Amino acid sequence: METHLSPAPRTPLHLSVSFRRSYARIDAMGNLKNISLSGAFLEISEHDLRVDEKINLTFIVAQRERKITAQIVWKNSLGAGLRFMPQNNRDVQIVDDLIYYVETKRMGHREILGGILDGILKKAS
Repeated sequence: METHLSPAPRTPLHLSVSFRRSYARIDAMGNLKNISLSGAFLEISEHDLRVDEKINLTFIVAQRERKITAQIVWKNSLGAGLRFMPQNNRDVQIVDDLIYYVETKRMGHREILGGILDGILKKAS
């Protein structure tokens, strides 16, 4: 019996992150470009990341530092696809909170833009 797993829905974002390979002493920088509960795309130029390599991500959301472990599942010249490796419910909550933060921020911008457009349309009538 063949099973096809659909990728989890992705939320686009642009979030600066630092990451460290498990054996490295120095952090590297990149950007998360999309995220789901199961993983993310890490944009990083000129990298030598390897498939199956584990990295520790660090990012700031709502003035709080968050950390989570991920594994490289694929790579290309633009960056790497990550699969989160949550160690506990707190790690899962960190990712969920980030997605909620991004979506809420995006909805806030839509409401502001909607209000501006409504004001312009009322003035034009």
